[in-house]
Amino acid sequence: MDLFDSPTQPTSSTQEPLATRMRPRALEEFVGQEHLVGTGKLLRRAIEADRLTSLILYGPPGCGKTALATVIANRTTALVERLNATSAGVAELRDAIARAKERHRLQRTRTILFIDEIHRFNKIQQDVLMPDVESGNPVLIGATTFNPFFAILPALVSRSLVCELKPLAESEVLTALKRALADEERGLGLLPLDVEDGALRHLAKVSDGDARRALNALEIAALTTKPSNGRIRLTRGIIEESIQKKAVVYDRDEDAHYDTISAFIKSMRGSDPDATLYWLAKMLYAGEDPRFLARRIMICAAEDVGNADPQALVVSTAAMQASEFVGLPEARIPLAQAAVYVACAPKSNAAYLGIEQATKDVEAGRTLDVPKHLQDASYKGAKKLGRGKGYKYAHDFPGHHVKQDYLPERRVYYEPTELGYEKTIKERLARLRKGSA
Repeated sequence: MDLFDSPTQPTSSTQEPLATRMRPRALEEFVGQEHLVGTGKLLRRAIEADRLTSLILYGPPGCGKTALATVIANRTTALVERLNATSAGVAELRDAIARAKERHRLQRTRTILFIDEIHRFNKIQQDVLMPDVESGNPVLIGATTFNPFFAILPALVSRSLVCELKPLAESEVLTALKRALADEERGLGLLPLDVEDGALRHLAKVSDGDARRALNALEIAALTTKPSNGRIRLTRGIIEESIQKKAVVYDRDEDAHYDTISAFIKSMRGSDPDATLYWLAKMLYAGEDPRFLARRIMICAAEDVGNADPQALVVSTAAMQASEFVGLPEARIPLAQAAVYVACAPKSNAAYLGIEQATKDVEAGRTLDVPKHLQDASYKGAKKLGRGKGYKYAHDFPGHHVKQDYLPERRVYYEPTELGYEKTIKERLARLRKGSA
């Protein structure tokens, strides 16, 4: 029983979305993921030789996970079954495995079991797969938008080839759109369409590397626009309306990208939460990677807030983890919380300046030897070499502090400010340097 609808046959149903109808029938039609299926690449060779082992296809929506599984289904001599982890239970899973075993026993035929949204399977369901995946029948192809190293059992991951699919480049989405416009069998080639210059490019740009989203928006635009003089004219405005997203001046490879991220960082550094939120919203709306934004917030928390409010780094790190877990569009909420926290926090770059100066000293060659009393004395014979001799264990002294040299010469790198919690740190360091806890 092949649960994939074979795209090798002409599609009579116009009810299927354009993205489904335009799924590639062969590797030659597959768009993107050259690092996996380019000429000579391992996965392409395995598909062409029909020698697949279990795979986990990991990547964002619309990057080609199901499309690649369809290509494999068309190429292989194995029978392909499909389950969706959002609806399939243990019983359905066991039935599919039993059919694979029986098929192999009677016909010596391999089975490929494609499981969409495999991260939705709980531990018990994943455990059910383990013995048979390890034996090679069925061959598992799992698709997931979650990092499999966090969402799937390590034992199952270790028995599979993990293939990370990337968001499609703008040029690759554009290729998919043009193919759909030209295809008279499955696409929109029979419609009297005139597409305004730049409209397709805008659609490819704002689709965030999601070919499914771009194709379905194109179809909505084509099917809902009234003809004029017998032609359907798709303007940029119609495309914007169809994908429910306006054009913004922002390009990941041009000045607007760098200008906007610069404004975002400087707004946080300058303690302006309103400007911070505006630039954050603009970047998210334009399709910026939330992981990139999370990294910038974390760096700002450490570089510009520092120990004036150590909690800023904690909040920004938590926001990074939360946004990665929940994904867009909800990821904008923890990112906004962290960005506002960093913007409103007292500022100090003392720790940043300290590590910069220490790094310059190391790079300049003014390196210092470790004093004898600080050297490792844990191994046999170390004490005979004088290592660790004279070291004073801080916890043996009042206030858990004792004066001793930790550098062979006096150097000062960290100079705390009077702002926020750093004022407390500065006062404590002053007391310690005077010899009182």
